[in-house]
Amino acid sequence: MTDVTVVVATRNRRDQLLDSLDRHAGPVIVVDNGSTDGTADAVRDRFPGVRVVRLDHNAGAAARNVGAELARTPFVAFADDDSHWAPGCLDRAAALFRAHPRAGLLTAQIRVGRSERLDPVSAGMAEDPLGSPPDLPGPAVLGFLACAAIVRRDAFGQVGGFNPRLRIYGEEELLAMDLAAAGWGLAYVPELVVHHQPATEGRDLRRRHRLEARNRLLTAALRRPAPVVLRTAVETWRAPQGRSALLDAGRELGWILRHRRRLPAPVEAARARLDRWDRSAGQVRDVCPVESRGVRRA
Repeated sequence: MTDVTVVVATRNRRDQLLDSLDRHAGPVIVVDNGSTDGTADAVRDRFPGVRVVRLDHNAGAAARNVGAELARTPFVAFADDDSHWAPGCLDRAAALFRAHPRAGLLTAQIRVGRSERLDPVSAGMAEDPLGSPPDLPGPAVLGFLACAAIVRRDAFGQVGGFNPRLRIYGEEELLAMDLAAAGWGLAYVPELVVHHQPATEGRDLRRRHRLEARNRLLTAALRRPAPVVLRTAVETWRAPQGRSALLDAGRELGWILRHRRRLPAPVEAARARLDRWDRSAGQVRDVCPVESRGVRRA
């Protein structure tokens, strides 16, 4: 029996989810974020072996926390309703975790669409800007895309999983930094492969840009030094939907002050190194879509 549970968070994407569910190996937990399109019932009818948890509200990325808590395996792989892990990858990831006890999160190579093009996130991580520590199975990273991540369940729980306040879009960066701050290693492992079939129709890009910019600023304010927070605020102002994002982040000031916790010096140094790499590469994160910006979270 596999040591990995696949957790899928979904909302109102019944058809995409039904198309992808039979491609998952091992136990699967679907957490439905209050869908109104019959997702939960459809999954129960077609896939009786899949555990379905129906939330009465949209918890965003934190729905994955619910699935991870219910899992009874030592490792949890996340998937979107339009993605799946390549055959054999989950067992291979479990073996890598067992061989590398400091590893708290492994992130896979992402292949996009029917053409199987390499996602820019994966291309950036392969450049290895943080080096490859001998106690990790690949280049060290300080970020990931959730649909391509497998976590050690204990490590994930230790840091509280995805922060509910960030909801969706860019929620991974805070979790990555908190795992590193707790002493866990994060690594890019290109032999692990995720297939992603993203749909663009029905997406509210204005809302997405606003949430991305808000979350980027909140993440900086929660963990980074004041000069970085100021620079991020300026970048947010210039970003699409940036002024609205600044107002959104400002409403969270009290929460930020209560939960602000600076990164340990080695983790901040690594994050700062990535910031410099960003600028030298000429890629400004505030104007890039999340798929490209994730490169700079390597």
